[in-house]
Amino acid sequence: MNKEEVLALFAKGNQNTLMETLNIEYTDVSMDPPMLKATMPVNSRVHQPMGLLHGGATAALAESLGSAASFMLIDREHEAVVGIELSCNHLRSIREGMVYGTARILHQGKSTHLWEIEVRDAEDRLISHCKLTNMILQRSKLK
Repeated sequence: MNKEEVLALFAKGNQNTLMETLNIEYTDVSMDPPMLKATMPVNSRVHQPMGLLHGGATAALAESLGSAASFMLIDREHEAVVGIELSCNHLRSIREGMVYGTARILHQGKSTHLWEIEVRDAEDRLISHCKLTNMILQRSKLK
């Protein structure tokens, strides 16, 4: 698959999901090295009561990025991706605008993938630093 086909596949997969609700849009992809980028608007839909970006929305962006990125690396007919650990350090707040997430692989094993996800604002300031561990499962064992 080329870059446009991968992004179209992810856009289709977002339909009727949390990613669609949060307006997460995948914007760039690379296979060598594995990397995936996405954006998410910051507005009242993703605010916590003080009017700041909710950490849970940031975590949803990070997990969406890391999970989709692992999906690019597996045999999609026979394997599935499940997140097993997510940690986020929220370092800066933002009230409005756009955040930009980038997932880069730290470890690609047969049964686990470890991703580093940086979430930045339009001025390239680090909003959150996240790590996601995904387990790669055989689809036959999910039944």
